[in-house]
Amino acid sequence: MRAHVAAAACLAALLALRPAVSFSGGDDTVTAGEQLYVLCSGCHAPTWNRTGPRHCGLAGRRAGSLADFDYTPAMKNADIIWTRESLDEFLRAPLTMVPGTSMAFAGMPDARERDQLITFLLQLTDKHPLCR
Repeated sequence: MRAHVAAAACLAALLALRPAVSFSGGDDTVTAGEQLYVLCSGCHAPTWNRTGPRHCGLAGRRAGSLADFDYTPAMKNADIIWTRESLDEFLRAPLTMVPGTSMAFAGMPDARERDQLITFLLQLTDKHPLCR
C-alpha cells in the first residue's frame, strides 16, 4: 500500500510540473508523445518494471500478462488487449475502465495529448532503440 501512496505522490508532483513542460505542438506526434511520457515515468519505464509495468512491447499485449510483474486482480482479469483504441479509453479514465486497478492516475482528458502519448507507446517495439 505504501508503494501506491508513494507512486500517487510522485505522479501528483509530475503533474504539478506539467505547465512548465513544453509539449510539441508541431506535426511530430512521436516526439510530442515522448515528451508527454515524462508524466508516466514516475511509475513506468520503457524497458524495466517500476511501480508500474514496462512499456516496451505494449502493443498487442494482453493487460496484466507480464509474468514478472505483480498486477492487481482487476488488471489480470480485465480482458484487454492494448491497442490504440483500448489505450485511448484507458488513459482517458483508467479507474473507470478497470475499477480496482492500482494505477494512481486520474486520466488524461486532452484527446490530442492522449493520441501523441499513445503513438509513442505503440512504437516501443523490439525494433525501437529504447527497447533493445
